[in-house]
Amino acid sequence: MRFALDVDDGHSITGWVAPDNQLAVSRVRVTVEGRPVLELSATEVDHGIRANGWHATGQCRFIINEENLPGVSAIRDLEIHDADTNVLVHRRASGSHFCDGKLIFIHASIKQESSLTENLYPHFELSYFNINKLPEEILSNMLGNPHSKSRLFAGPILIPRYEGEYDYGNVLSALLVEDPFVEMARRMLWLRARTALAEDDVQSWRLGDLIEAVRFAADFDYDDVKSLKRFFRMLPEEAYRLLFNPMTRVLATRLPDDRIFPANSIIAVEVLSRFGIVGHRNHYEAFAASVFDRLEIAAPPPSAPPVPTEILAFAERLRGIKAAVDFLVFDEVISRSVEEAVARNWTG
Repeated sequence: MRFALDVDDGHSITGWVAPDNQLAVSRVRVTVEGRPVLELSATEVDHGIRANGWHATGQCRFIINEENLPGVSAIRDLEIHDADTNVLVHRRASGSHFCDGKLIFIHASIKQESSLTENLYPHFELSYFNINKLPEEILSNMLGNPHSKSRLFAGPILIPRYEGEYDYGNVLSALLVEDPFVEMARRMLWLRARTALAEDDVQSWRLGDLIEAVRFAADFDYDDVKSLKRFFRMLPEEAYRLLFNPMTRVLATRLPDDRIFPANSIIAVEVLSRFGIVGHRNHYEAFAASVFDRLEIAAPPPSAPPVPTEILAFAERLRGIKAAVDFLVFDEVISRSVEEAVARNWTG
């Protein structure tokens, strides 16, 4: 399913939903203060949606106004869901405590950052997590929509691919840098943790292109240095892309399968310089406090979530393996530079 909201100007709400069934007419359900008040089928045809191949007829557009929902301009607690999947398309919520702007929070970790986003969630009218999993056209529409206010976007998207979709002057961009060896340990353990899933003929499709990487990782002993050295020598392509300089990939590539070259490290630094806030996980409190301060949120920022001891111990083991060090040469420069800058300038 694909969807986008065009505008909610208070008097009317317009948008579109393209269902997975290309012959179906999309339907949206409107709730007010949690109570269903209207179910509406798409009435307008969008030829662009049809031309893009998202729907056979393009009959996907809906409009909610005084004609079909009397008093809509006075309603503050309103939600619009896709009627078939219950996916939230739009929320108009009451209260003056919402941030009047957009925050794009980027991190390169395979594990969704939850501590900060959970604390930010109540301060935004709408929040979108794991934005890297959204269809490209939908994410571009959301980032660049000039009518949308109070939006939180979080996830590890490839910045050069989307940087032109939003205006830095109207969007606060924040980036959290992780110790690259900690992130590598997290990713390798993530692969091992999905061994049973890869062996399940019914569920293995969920791993997508990483299924062979998961099966590959299952054959190695992470506690044995010789086994780890062999691991890095024999990596399949999918595992290589997952582990090779992931922060540089986020900052300096446009496609998931782009190769990373020394020139990408220069691009990464240039992109990094355009972020509103850049922090390091080893100084998490400084980063969180800076985000809350820039957003003018009058609430205590969260403390750093603990990193499991298993990951920390594995990261230290990886630091002593030359092949692992070679895999992270660009990310290590970024991490060290950011950490030194934060330690030098943070006085809070």
